[in-house]
Amino acid sequence: MGEYLQFFLYIFGTVWLLQRGSPESKEIGRAGTESDREQRIGEHAGEGSPRWASAPGWRGLVFSRLLGLVMGGIFALSWLARSITGTAAYNEERLRSLEGPVGWGGYVTSADFWGRTLQNWQSELLAVASMAVLSIHLRQRVSPESKPVGAPHSATGGEG
Repeated sequence: MGEYLQFFLYIFGTVWLLQRGSPESKEIGRAGTESDREQRIGEHAGEGSPRWASAPGWRGLVFSRLLGLVMGGIFALSWLARSITGTAAYNEERLRSLEGPVGWGGYVTSADFWGRTLQNWQSELLAVASMAVLSIHLRQRVSPESKPVGAPHSATGGEG
């Protein structure tokens, strides 16, 4: 569940945040959204472009942000599923202790829910963050997650 939140934040964060030397980063000075021409959307879409890349209005808007929206949606659905199943498990524990059950709203505001929800996020965030930082100086031949082996450490994104 936490992975999807992290990737959602990573996807949207990389639009504006730049990291010098990271193969995952845009070139320094190119933060933010790009023009329709650079993204090949709308009237700039080519023959092989997906249909929705050239669609006007809400379809083009949604399609141009679909990866982040899907990651955010998966996170929201998995969070909801965890809250529902967690409520049942929490109430089962409470009933074994002869305590009364709590409703869904009571459970999602409890320390138990947030403790269980956040317990894995720290290690997952550390793994993603370490990959982003280590990829500045370490290389993996032919990997799209790495700069070319001979690229300078300071090369960023498309520069390498």
